[in-house]
Amino acid sequence: MADSLISLPRTVERRYRRRRAANVLANLLGFLATAFGLFCLAWILLVTVRNGIHAMTPAIFTQITPPPGDDGGLANALVGSLLMSVLGIAIGAPIGVAAGTYLSEFAERRPALRELVRFVNDILLSAPSIVLGLFVYTVAVRPVGHFSGWAGALALSLIVLPVVVRTTDETLRLVPNVMREAALSLGIPRWKVTVQILYRAAAPGILTGILLGLARISGETAPLLFTALNNQYWATSLNVPTASVPIVIFQFAMSPYDSWHALAWAGAFIVTLFVLLLSVGTRALLLRNRVEGHS
Repeated sequence: MADSLISLPRTVERRYRRRRAANVLANLLGFLATAFGLFCLAWILLVTVRNGIHAMTPAIFTQITPPPGDDGGLANALVGSLLMSVLGIAIGAPIGVAAGTYLSEFAERRPALRELVRFVNDILLSAPSIVLGLFVYTVAVRPVGHFSGWAGALALSLIVLPVVVRTTDETLRLVPNVMREAALSLGIPRWKVTVQILYRAAAPGILTGILLGLARISGETAPLLFTALNNQYWATSLNVPTASVPIVIFQFAMSPYDSWHALAWAGAFIVTLFVLLLSVGTRALLLRNRVEGHS
């Protein structure tokens, strides 16, 4: 009996040492993985910024994409990307907000349908963008017989849609029920409570989801290859093939011309800078919302 009492502290001490060693090893592996990821990210940003700044000239914003071997700019691609991204947000964001509102506020009597929609939305959220581009090509490009900026905007809207649905649903569910109960107790209709009270409380989160969707589609290449394709010249209408910065980067980076390589680096720098500023603005908006919520 005495021997067992003496060996018990030793057993506990050995277990403690093993657990402490495992904890140190796990922390070390986590630190190394984080350091490796940050190193790769810093390397990519450094190479992109260094090559992109050297390629930046005023002609980037004033001239259109050049023919092989000539100098030019990215004006038509920048305008095409801007138009298709704005249209993609204009199509996907309202539908996403409406769907997220339904899931959060009006689908409690149909839990099976609500969970099914959320499950399908999660699948769409993780679906490869090239699959969405191929789908839009099948339903919007082949029937009309030509590529177009409208088809590109539709493909981008399908990428924005699940992001906005998820953020709207989650943000509205974070609004305290006290606000709903207080408004409903005054006899205010349910739709008016949602529009005038819940949307105001959840506006920063909903806007954050829309901005995240915009940041995601700004660099998409695969869906535009199947829908908008490209256009070396100014597109007077979105009913024709439309240039975009990601497609120009993709095509020019594989070319044998140094001038095209420089334009590809300039386009990559512009897209990276845009996404970075958009991400920082989104984080700042979330931080401001948290500070106001705590105060």
